[in-house]
Amino acid sequence: MSEARRGVSPGRSVAPGPSGTLVLGLGTPLMADDGLGLAALARLRSAWRFTPSVELVDGGTWGMNLLGLIEEAGRLLILDAIHAGRTPGSLVVLRGDELPRYLFTKVSPHQVDLREVLALAEFRGTLPERTVAVGLEPVRVEMSTELTPIARAGLPAVERAAIEELTSWGHRAEPVGGAPGAEEDLLAGSGFRA
Repeated sequence: MSEARRGVSPGRSVAPGPSGTLVLGLGTPLMADDGLGLAALARLRSAWRFTPSVELVDGGTWGMNLLGLIEEAGRLLILDAIHAGRTPGSLVVLRGDELPRYLFTKVSPHQVDLREVLALAEFRGTLPERTVAVGLEPVRVEMSTELTPIARAGLPAVERAAIEELTSWGHRAEPVGGAPGAEEDLLAGSGFRA
């Protein structure tokens, strides 16, 4: 299927296929901490190189248009602000049955949320068996083009959790431009050597 038929943005790389992993950054940068998933995705894109079977995609607020991408993935890692009733700024990692309870708040009543997309993929038998969401409990979701200071400070924890998940799935992740200390510490704990 062509990228144009799937409604994929021009910056999208080759499809991950059934054995690949889709890393999906979600949210809108116009709603304060709701832009967390996109900020975390930007950090991964700028600071890490991954094996070719890892695809990083800006899912924004695509809603049901994400269904085809999700169904094609072998594994799915979602980056987003996650309302789980925890202390604002807390790291949240959800797996399997935990996902539908906490994912995601609609910004408008017309928006299709990811719960509906995941439910449809599950109904069709195409939801990747390994589906994990990583994010932070948001502080504020309202009109603003800035993450709150608490959310900004939590971005490294989201990045580390995402890298740990990817390496546990057997993917290789290398820091871009040398080996900054924080990445070396993280990778040493995951068993990966640059």
